[in-house]
Amino acid sequence: MKPFTTLTSTPAPMKVMNVDTDMIIPKQFLKTIKRTGLGTALFAEMRYNEDGTENPDFVLNKPAYRKSEILIAGDNFGCGSSREHAPWALLDFGIRCVISTSFADIFYNNSFKNGILPITVSPQDLEKLFDDADRGSNATLTIDLEKQEITGPDGGTIRFEIDPFRKHCLLNGLDDIGLTLEKGASIDAYEAKLKQREWA
Repeated sequence: MKPFTTLTSTPAPMKVMNVDTDMIIPKQFLKTIKRTGLGTALFAEMRYNEDGTENPDFVLNKPAYRKSEILIAGDNFGCGSSREHAPWALLDFGIRCVISTSFADIFYNNSFKNGILPITVSPQDLEKLFDDADRGSNATLTIDLEKQEITGPDGGTIRFEIDPFRKHCLLNGLDDIGLTLEKGASIDAYEAKLKQREWA
């Protein structure tokens, strides 16, 4: 998993509440178990017209936000059914951070395990971030995970809270497999002891 330390990007404003996982990645794209290739299907039903052409009114189709790595969204982001494909699709598109006032628990947990930083802020701070994002490519945000700060285009900062263990995992690029491999020496020693007992 790619470590998350600092990130600077033009944020994309998605002023929609209750964005569920089916909106993030519609069910017809869940046939794959690969983590790559889902970026083109991200928000497919909002992003594309029925004939497959791009909807020019959708935020990620606008020139200023096509390469956004930060998504600012309304309350209760990632609700609905449990599907790990949702963070996979966001990450494959290039989104590394989602900022909202609240997240659904399963989506929140899955994001950390896939290298995406979900940040919870107050409604007042979210409105300020939406204002910054509305300025398009003229404004960028910087996320500093070590300092737990969001720095806006005018130099103002917003502090955010994060669980220390999750912070450690993101900073070091550790998913569940990576955490297990960190204990490799202890696992090898334990297995060696078991073998000695079997031959005793």
